[in-house]
Amino acid sequence: MTKTMIFAHRGANREAAENTRSAFDRALEYPIDGMETDVQLSRDEVAVLWHDRLLGKVGFPGKHIDDFDHAQLQAMNFAAHFSSGAKPEGIMSLKEFLDAYRKRCRLVIEIKNRDWESPSRHEIKVRQTLVMAGAVNGDAIMVSSFNLASLVYAHQCAPEFPLVYNFEADQTVKDAEQVLAAQPFLHGLCLPIATLDDAMVWLLRDHGKCIAVYTCNSDAEINKALELGVDILISDVPQKALVIRSEFENRNNHR
Repeated sequence: MTKTMIFAHRGANREAAENTRSAFDRALEYPIDGMETDVQLSRDEVAVLWHDRLLGKVGFPGKHIDDFDHAQLQAMNFAAHFSSGAKPEGIMSLKEFLDAYRKRCRLVIEIKNRDWESPSRHEIKVRQTLVMAGAVNGDAIMVSSFNLASLVYAHQCAPEFPLVYNFEADQTVKDAEQVLAAQPFLHGLCLPIATLDDAMVWLLRDHGKCIAVYTCNSDAEINKALELGVDILISDVPQKALVIRSEFENRNNHR
């Protein structure tokens, strides 16, 4: 990778409802390098795009994404929480997302496997994602998760697929050393920008791993990621990140 790539976090989520076609299309109006999205599972085991488990944002307080079948989720308005005047949009499936965008930019697909869901559903989500992503094409599509066991399972299913482990804010360089020693198959780590430092960068570079950071929104956060030379910068404001990256590159070119 020759420069830090800018990825839109759940699409251009400050300009349209996150993880909707409108947000992804809006993001691609900018010269971004990629997009990040989140995969959940409907009650009838369809992989869909939604970050939270709860559906309070779309008018169903106390209800969960897995309380409803895919057809029911499609009938809901997942854009209503963003703006009352937004065009109604049902939930987007992972298949629809991949069909629409895999040829237009790089993708990071985060599998949202958490303790509230059974391991069997975790595995279904992993298998569906890998099958739909298809044959490995470099790192054009990467799969990430905060659930390390899910990534181990994904590696068993598709040994060549690029898999990225998402770190929590309390995980340290020592944790990274242990993870990379135990799971050398990992393509890289995705880290909170607040915890990224020189020691973490040196460790990951020494292991030849990809460095991604989330979620870089302020000028200081974006500049920190650029100065530390990360591979992937995930942002809610990709248009700002692109401007700052251009300014950063111009400064370096004139040194």
